[in-house]
Amino acid sequence: MANRGEISVRIARGCRERGLETVAIYSDADAGAPHVSAADRAMRVGPARASESYLNVDAILRAARESGADAIHPGYGFLSENAGFAEACARAGLTFIGPPASVIARMGSKTAARAAATAAGVPVVPGAVPVDQTPAAIADAVRLVGFPALIKASAGGGGKGMRVVRCADEVAEAVESASREATRAFSDGAVYVERLIERPRHIEVQILGDVHGNVVHLFERDCSLQRRHQKVIEETPAPNLTPSVRARITAAAVAAARGVGYVNAGTVEFILEGDGDAAEFYFLEMNTRLQVEHPVTELVTGRDLVHAQLRVAEGEPLWFTQADVAQSGHAIECRVYAEDALRGLLPQTGTLFRYREPSGDGIRVDSGVAEGQLIGVDYDPMLAKVIVHAGTREAALARMDAALRDFVALGVRHNVPFLLKLIALDDVRASRIDTGLIERRLGELAAAPAAWLAAAAEAVAKSGLVHAAMPAMRGASRAKGRDPWETISW
Repeated sequence: MANRGEISVRIARGCRERGLETVAIYSDADAGAPHVSAADRAMRVGPARASESYLNVDAILRAARESGADAIHPGYGFLSENAGFAEACARAGLTFIGPPASVIARMGSKTAARAAATAAGVPVVPGAVPVDQTPAAIADAVRLVGFPALIKASAGGGGKGMRVVRCADEVAEAVESASREATRAFSDGAVYVERLIERPRHIEVQILGDVHGNVVHLFERDCSLQRRHQKVIEETPAPNLTPSVRARITAAAVAAARGVGYVNAGTVEFILEGDGDAAEFYFLEMNTRLQVEHPVTELVTGRDLVHAQLRVAEGEPLWFTQADVAQSGHAIECRVYAEDALRGLLPQTGTLFRYREPSGDGIRVDSGVAEGQLIGVDYDPMLAKVIVHAGTREAALARMDAALRDFVALGVRHNVPFLLKLIALDDVRASRIDTGLIERRLGELAAAPAAWLAAAAEAVAKSGLVHAAMPAMRGASRAKGRDPWETISW
């Protein structure tokens, strides 16, 4: 398992259920992390810095070789969409649990992915690829597309290397800024231009293909609730998506996957413009890996995606047809991050003096942290994913509210109060969502939740959690020159 945190725990569980032994890798910062104990064996791959551990191809392959592993699951992030890593696994005689390296490389280039989608008959956002990367050529491409336009990194992802331009005077600076950021993030400063779709929804389709040419979809997820192009809440079925649009968008995803010879689990992402049957969707990108938000699909379809990945990697033909895939109920996932809404949602650090996950009917938590663990600065600040399933969207939102209120993490600030405010918004309740909603309502979402904090303080005091954790909290907080009560985060 060439990863860490909750996804490695999830993969270990899936492998154990299928009778497969697992080997975890860990950095010095993760020596005592839950994903290490979740595996049958664990191998150190380097110091805390990701470039020297979880991105260290040589160290990971050496760990695989020394442990006797015969397959590698990349999880998500890190090397999961690195074609060179997939090739290196193949050269080392290891099964890479994912698509072929050639597909990863092709879909990793935004311009090549657009071309592949177009060839498969899948609509793409109107745009233009400059004839070269000179400022003049890029400016010509912007003029061809028209304003407002979006300048995007060809090798981009996660919102990096993207700039909006609304007039000609903004083009030169936006191009230089986007290219510079893309070079830092992807070692490739090439950009292209798309028409800016105002207030779109972000809809993605889960697909699964085998080595025998079979491809099915497992319906869609709505990931519109995001900030800075990073998803915060995901749900399925996508609200207010008509049966006609659902049929068209899922068919387009399957066509895109078939067009590139896709194998294993992947996601085709679209942006959706408009409402009702007249809504139009456009290909955005393809994620050649398991998504963070895969649990909502599992809960609604009853299909275990990690099990599916393993079976496909073993060469098994798909054991079900498209007609066998159905949606049941509604599922929502909230990502719980160690971040402070009162300080611009900046990542936070600290020790989890007390940690308790919600449980109950229709509640699932995927996490990779434990009580007593230090939440540092080396990796993504996600603590857990809280996922709920209910018969209707309204019931799922109510269940999520209850689950989040039962989530306890003392010692590090987190975004649970922010999430509670978000799911209570009238626009969210009424399914009036788009990718810009959080930014537009950020002022009220990030405001100090005085009433909730008061209720939380009372609940924590009654539970005795503060009494148990206070000595360690007091020592740590005094060392930082802070009031120990600042260390408590509901």
